[in-house]
Amino acid sequence: MSDPTPSPLEALSAALASLVAAAAPSVVSVRSARSHSSGFAWRPNLIVTADEALAEEGEITVTLDSGESRKATIAGRDPSTDVALLRIEGEGLHPVKFAAELVRPGALALAIGGGSLVHSGVVAVSGPAWQSMRGGDIAARIELDLRLRRQAEGAIVFDAAGRAFGMAVFGPRRRTLVIPAATIERVAAKLERDGHIARGYLGVGLQPVRVEGLGTPGAMIISLDKDGPAIAAGLHQGDVIVSWDGQNLSGVNSLLRALGPDSVGRSVAITVRRGGVALDFTVTVAARPRA
Repeated sequence: MSDPTPSPLEALSAALASLVAAAAPSVVSVRSARSHSSGFAWRPNLIVTADEALAEEGEITVTLDSGESRKATIAGRDPSTDVALLRIEGEGLHPVKFAAELVRPGALALAIGGGSLVHSGVVAVSGPAWQSMRGGDIAARIELDLRLRRQAEGAIVFDAAGRAFGMAVFGPRRRTLVIPAATIERVAAKLERDGHIARGYLGVGLQPVRVEGLGTPGAMIISLDKDGPAIAAGLHQGDVIVSWDGQNLSGVNSLLRALGPDSVGRSVAITVRRGGVALDFTVTVAARPRA
């Protein structure tokens, strides 16, 4: 007579299948121009997805687990944190409830995307807050040891207990990163209210250059917006920015990261090289104009 008690592996398999089934009503497929990704319900009529996966223009269609497709509109997007918010009409979505706990390295993780896409792996990194290359403040550095399909970008990520802790996105060199729950909640709430996240704006086009005699990178101004803060402060095309707020630059990206939401309205001391001469200026950072 066979033992009716399932093996530990069978029990684990059944538990994971149940987790996926329970998450399905919250998960959607997202289609925009030449792009297919995933998303999940944050509020009954609001869907969070990966901003990087959304086309810049054209129609957006969301497909529910039931197979029903609906048109979606952009409620707001923040490239710096890779969070976009879509709005749809009608019922049938079940908002995800995020857990407050931070996952530990080695914990099992499931990324569940639209169209029954499921990826399993472990948490490879779970570390402190960090700043993205575009200047977004991310509450925790979480990396997953799994290979994410393109259609699953924007998937919701669960731990083995079925607790949702973030959204799966692509990082540098196709690493799978997680935008954690705390960041999604903060950014999505601002997008729902304001439609965008304010970003700092200098009104300059920049090019990286090596500054002779300093041994550190600089940022050459190659263009100036006629009504921007930089030209108002007296900066010229060809000036090379070498210092920002008392700190030497480590490249153009370091300057772009400094222009986060908290920079808007600040008066910042900068140093430039103009014809080999160091000059000091004070620039008042403005909010980036909306396209």
